[in-house]
Amino acid sequence: MDKKLVILQVHNFYRLPGGEDTVIENERRLLESQGHRVVRYFRDNKELKDFSVFRKLLLPLTTIFNPKTYREVRRLIRAEHIDIVHVHNTLNLISPSVYYAALAEGVPVVQTVHNFRLLCPGATFYRDGHICEDCLTHGLGCAVKHSCYRGSKLQTLACVISTKIHRMTGIYGKLNYICLTEFNQEKLLKLKQIRPERVFVKPNFVEKSGNDPRFDGRKTQLLYVGRLEKIKGTDLLLKAWEQVCHQTDARLILCGSGPMEDWCREYIESRSLTDIELAGTVPHGEVLRRLEEARALILPTQVYEGFPVTIVEAFSRGTPVIGTNIGNTGRLVNDGVNGLLFAPGSSESLARALLNCLHTDMRGMGENAYRDYVTLYSEDVNYGILLDIYHRVLGE
Repeated sequence: MDKKLVILQVHNFYRLPGGEDTVIENERRLLESQGHRVVRYFRDNKELKDFSVFRKLLLPLTTIFNPKTYREVRRLIRAEHIDIVHVHNTLNLISPSVYYAALAEGVPVVQTVHNFRLLCPGATFYRDGHICEDCLTHGLGCAVKHSCYRGSKLQTLACVISTKIHRMTGIYGKLNYICLTEFNQEKLLKLKQIRPERVFVKPNFVEKSGNDPRFDGRKTQLLYVGRLEKIKGTDLLLKAWEQVCHQTDARLILCGSGPMEDWCREYIESRSLTDIELAGTVPHGEVLRRLEEARALILPTQVYEGFPVTIVEAFSRGTPVIGTNIGNTGRLVNDGVNGLLFAPGSSESLARALLNCLHTDMRGMGENAYRDYVTLYSEDVNYGILLDIYHRVLGE
């Protein structure tokens, strides 16, 4: 019988809920269902609004190293007899001090890499409407020049200084990493102090639906799920739909809100686009139900993405994905097998993919998508990978 581990989960919540929060909760439930004990050390950036002026002035320093985190994590490791520390996000309140605390107690650290922040202060490799890897090739100073973190030179400078300091201490070379895809792994290993044997690949997973997916009798509708913003390709999708909506009786449904919501309404009205619904923010359970009915999920993102969970959610419902041939979307979607790919930035290419989907029998792609879910992204498979990583890190 495997030894049951005590895992310290460390996470700094952003002000707005995100996919990372769901991943962490899923992993906690998975580990506890297998008899392991999960202890949590969480902070929330919503706390910042209650900070005194003095504490706000100290924030650039505590973002680099927070003594409070260091003390509390060391005490927690001793009190709870922690075997392994699993970190997800440290920005802003926790800070990288958690790494030093764990290693000072002789406990190994696993860091899940949800985005590209270790290499790009903006975390996305995207700026000014295009993919940008300047910080990889020319140094982190490029991020300051372009104000890549939250549009602020000062905040970007703080991020850059923090990253440079911790690179200089060599702490990143002492951690173990979980990358969500091979694409992310390739990017992370461009940081020379990180050794390949310390980097593992484990995708995110989603829970299985209660019923096996239905491949026949799907509605002639396509589904978009995500924020309505340029970086997600929202404008590209509507321009593509304008080219195809009069050639089909299918329906396009957009689930989500965001900065382009008003633009979307005006564009739809001014172009007299038909059979399109702006559904707004939709509860997660309702999104999954709509995925079960849809002919395909559309993911027109214009960035690499850390790991688009909506793709795996679609696969778990036997729903193919029409995705941009870029970054992780281009790796997870196998063109003509479990979905269709189109060229980034091209509404014409997306329009062709939409028509291809609507005029093709998608059952085979749906079956392949579900098969990928079972073999790659299901709970049982994910638990085996995660436990193997823990044991390898612990040297067992």
